[in-house]
Amino acid sequence: MKGELILNCNCTVFCPCVVSLGKHPPTEGHCQTWGGVRIDEGHYGDEDLSGLNVGLMIEIPGMMSRGNWKAAVFIDDRASHAAYEALVKIFSGQAKGTTGLFKVLVGEFLGAERQPVSYETDGKTRHITVGRKIEGVVHPVSGKDKDEDIVISNTEYWMGPDITVATATKGRLRAFGRVWDFEGRSAEICQIDWHGPR
Repeated sequence: MKGELILNCNCTVFCPCVVSLGKHPPTEGHCQTWGGVRIDEGHYGDEDLSGLNVGLMIEIPGMMSRGNWKAAVFIDDRASHAAYEALVKIFSGQAKGTTGLFKVLVGEFLGAERQPVSYETDGKTRHITVGRKIEGVVHPVSGKDKDEDIVISNTEYWMGPDITVATATKGRLRAFGRVWDFEGRSAEICQIDWHGPR
Protein backbone atom coordinates (compact mmCIF):
# COMPACT_ATOMS: atom_id res chain seq x y z
CA MET A 1 0.00 0.00 0.00
CA LYS A 2 1.47 3.35 -1.05
CA GLY A 3 0.09 6.79 -0.32
CA GLU A 4 0.12 9.36 2.44
CA LEU A 5 -0.88 9.47 6.08
CA ILE A 6 -1.57 12.46 8.31
CA LEU A 7 -2.01 12.49 12.08
CA ASN A 8 -3.07 15.26 14.47
CA CYS A 9 -2.68 14.60 18.18
CA ASN A 10 -3.01 16.35 21.53
CA CYS A 11 0.76 16.89 21.97
CA THR A 12 1.56 20.58 22.45
CA VAL A 13 4.83 20.30 20.53
CA PHE A 14 5.93 17.79 17.92
CA CYS A 15 5.10 14.21 18.88
CA PRO A 16 8.00 12.66 20.87
CA CYS A 17 6.97 9.15 19.77
CA VAL A 18 8.55 9.64 16.33
CA VAL A 19 12.12 9.80 17.60
CA SER A 20 11.76 7.91 20.91
CA LEU A 21 9.76 5.04 19.32
CA GLY A 22 7.40 5.03 22.29
CA LYS A 23 10.08 5.27 24.99
CA HIS A 24 9.08 8.84 25.83
CA PRO A 25 5.54 9.70 26.93
CA PRO A 26 3.37 12.07 24.90
CA THR A 27 3.65 15.70 26.06
CA GLU A 28 0.30 15.46 27.88
CA GLY A 29 1.09 12.05 29.41
CA HIS A 30 -1.45 10.31 27.17
CA CYS A 31 -2.15 10.34 23.43
CA GLN A 32 -5.36 11.14 21.62
CA THR A 33 -5.04 11.25 17.85
CA TRP A 34 -7.03 11.18 14.67
CA GLY A 35 -5.58 10.36 11.28
CA GLY A 36 -6.29 10.03 7.62
CA VAL A 37 -4.80 7.78 4.95
CA ARG A 38 -4.87 8.35 1.20
CA ILE A 39 -4.23 5.13 -0.68
CA ASP A 40 -2.64 5.94 -4.04
CA GLU A 41 -2.06 2.32 -4.91
CA GLY A 42 -2.53 -0.87 -2.98
CA HIS A 43 -4.12 -4.28 -2.82
CA TYR A 44 -5.03 -7.01 -0.36
CA GLY A 45 -4.75 -10.30 -2.18
CA ASP A 46 -6.57 -9.70 -5.45
CA GLU A 47 -8.64 -6.80 -4.10
CA ASP A 48 -7.60 -3.38 -5.43
CA LEU A 49 -7.59 -0.67 -2.75
CA SER A 50 -6.22 2.14 -4.94
CA GLY A 51 -8.02 5.47 -4.68
CA LEU A 52 -9.69 4.79 -1.32
CA ASN A 53 -9.30 6.80 1.87
CA VAL A 54 -9.40 5.81 5.53
CA GLY A 55 -9.92 7.71 8.78
CA LEU A 56 -8.45 6.66 12.14
CA MET A 57 -9.04 7.37 15.81
CA ILE A 58 -6.46 6.20 18.35
CA GLU A 59 -6.27 6.68 22.12
CA ILE A 60 -3.17 5.65 24.07
CA PRO A 61 -3.18 5.85 27.90
CA GLY A 62 0.56 6.45 28.33
CA MET A 63 3.74 5.56 26.50
CA MET A 64 3.03 4.25 23.01
CA SER A 65 5.16 1.11 23.45
CA ARG A 66 3.21 -0.08 26.50
CA GLY A 67 0.10 -0.82 24.47
CA ASN A 68 -3.48 -0.90 25.77
CA TRP A 69 -4.52 1.37 22.89
CA LYS A 70 -8.10 1.95 21.87
CA ALA A 71 -8.65 2.36 18.14
CA ALA A 72 -11.38 2.76 15.56
CA VAL A 73 -11.30 2.95 11.77
CA PHE A 74 -13.52 4.75 9.28
CA ILE A 75 -13.60 3.11 5.86
CA ASP A 76 -14.34 5.00 2.65
CA ASP A 77 -17.99 4.43 1.75
CA ARG A 78 -16.90 3.91 -1.88
CA ALA A 79 -15.12 0.67 -0.91
CA SER A 80 -16.58 -2.60 -2.16
CA HIS A 81 -17.56 -5.17 0.45
CA ALA A 82 -14.29 -7.04 -0.16
CA ALA A 83 -12.22 -3.85 0.04
CA TYR A 84 -14.00 -2.85 3.26
CA GLU A 85 -13.21 -6.21 4.85
CA ALA A 86 -9.59 -5.98 3.65
CA LEU A 87 -9.10 -2.49 5.10
CA VAL A 88 -10.58 -3.52 8.45
CA LYS A 89 -8.10 -6.42 8.56
CA ILE A 90 -5.20 -4.11 7.66
CA PHE A 91 -6.05 -1.37 10.16
CA SER A 92 -6.90 -3.74 13.01
CA GLY A 93 -3.55 -5.54 12.58
CA GLN A 94 -5.09 -8.85 11.49
CA ALA A 95 -3.31 -8.66 8.12
CA LYS A 96 0.08 -8.56 9.90
CA GLY A 97 2.91 -6.91 7.97
CA THR A 98 3.49 -3.18 8.58
CA THR A 99 0.27 -2.60 10.51
CA GLY A 100 0.61 -5.85 12.46
CA LEU A 101 1.69 -3.70 15.44
CA PHE A 102 -1.97 -2.79 15.90
CA LYS A 103 -2.73 -6.40 16.79
CA VAL A 104 -0.12 -6.23 19.56
CA LEU A 105 -0.68 -2.69 20.85
CA VAL A 106 -4.45 -2.21 20.53
CA GLY A 107 -6.19 -3.59 23.60
CA GLU A 108 -9.67 -2.57 22.44
CA PHE A 109 -10.75 -2.21 18.83
CA LEU A 110 -13.78 0.06 19.12
CA GLY A 111 -15.05 -0.79 15.66
CA ALA A 112 -15.18 0.08 11.99
CA GLU A 113 -17.67 2.30 10.21
CA ARG A 114 -18.36 3.20 6.62
CA GLN A 115 -18.13 6.96 6.15
CA PRO A 116 -17.57 9.36 3.26
CA VAL A 117 -13.82 10.07 3.60
CA SER A 118 -12.36 13.01 1.69
CA TYR A 119 -8.58 13.56 1.60
CA GLU A 120 -7.48 16.56 -0.47
CA THR A 121 -4.18 18.36 -0.98
CA ASP A 122 -4.08 22.10 -1.70
CA GLY A 123 -0.46 23.15 -2.13
CA LYS A 124 1.16 21.92 1.09
CA THR A 125 -2.11 21.86 3.04
CA ARG A 126 -4.05 18.64 3.59
CA HIS A 127 -7.81 18.68 4.18
CA ILE A 128 -9.58 15.62 5.54
CA THR A 129 -13.25 15.13 6.27
CA VAL A 130 -14.72 11.89 7.61
CA GLY A 131 -18.48 12.28 7.52
CA ARG A 132 -19.42 14.27 10.60
CA LYS A 133 -16.77 12.46 12.64
CA ILE A 134 -13.49 14.20 11.71
CA GLU A 135 -12.70 17.57 10.21
CA GLY A 136 -9.03 18.38 9.83
CA VAL A 137 -6.69 20.81 8.10
CA VAL A 138 -2.97 20.04 8.44
CA HIS A 139 0.05 21.82 7.00
CA PRO A 140 3.84 21.64 7.42
CA VAL A 141 5.51 23.89 10.00
CA SER A 142 7.64 26.53 8.26
CA GLY A 143 11.42 26.35 8.50
CA LYS A 144 14.08 28.94 7.69
CA ASP A 145 13.77 28.09 3.98
CA LYS A 146 10.04 28.47 3.40
CA ASP A 147 10.21 26.28 0.30
CA GLU A 148 11.59 23.29 2.22
CA ASP A 149 9.57 21.30 4.75
CA ILE A 150 11.05 20.36 8.13
CA VAL A 151 11.46 16.59 7.82
CA ILE A 152 12.74 14.12 10.41
CA SER A 153 14.45 11.56 8.19
CA ASN A 154 15.72 8.01 8.50
CA THR A 155 13.61 7.11 11.54
CA GLU A 156 12.48 3.63 12.56
CA TYR A 157 8.93 4.90 13.07
CA TRP A 158 6.42 2.22 12.07
CA MET A 159 4.51 4.49 9.66
CA GLY A 160 7.51 5.42 7.55
CA PRO A 161 11.10 6.65 7.88
CA ASP A 162 10.54 10.30 6.90
CA ILE A 163 8.08 12.40 8.90
CA THR A 164 7.17 15.97 7.96
CA VAL A 165 6.70 18.17 11.03
CA ALA A 166 3.25 19.73 10.81
CA THR A 167 0.46 21.40 12.76
CA ALA A 168 -3.30 21.60 12.47
CA THR A 169 -5.35 24.72 11.83
CA LYS A 170 -8.42 22.53 12.28
CA GLY A 171 -8.49 19.21 14.13
CA ARG A 172 -11.92 18.20 15.34
CA LEU A 173 -13.18 14.71 16.13
CA ARG A 174 -16.57 13.64 17.42
CA ALA A 175 -16.85 9.84 17.51
CA PHE A 176 -17.27 6.91 19.89
CA GLY A 177 -18.13 9.25 22.76
CA ARG A 178 -15.02 11.40 22.26
CA VAL A 179 -15.08 15.11 21.45
CA TRP A 180 -11.61 16.45 20.62
CA ASP A 181 -10.25 19.69 19.19
CA PHE A 182 -6.51 19.74 18.49
CA GLU A 183 -6.24 23.00 16.55
CA GLY A 184 -2.69 24.34 16.86
CA ARG A 185 -1.36 21.03 18.15
CA SER A 186 1.17 18.54 16.77
CA ALA A 187 0.61 16.92 13.40
CA GLU A 188 2.59 14.69 11.05
CA ILE A 189 2.62 14.02 7.33
CA CYS A 190 4.17 10.77 6.14
CA GLN A 191 4.54 9.05 2.79
CA ILE A 192 3.66 5.41 3.35
CA ASP A 193 4.92 2.24 1.68
CA TRP A 194 3.37 -0.57 3.70
CA HIS A 195 3.49 -4.28 2.99
CA GLY A 196 2.05 -7.56 4.13
CA PRO A 197 3.97 -10.23 6.08
CA ARG A 198 7.37 -11.13 4.61
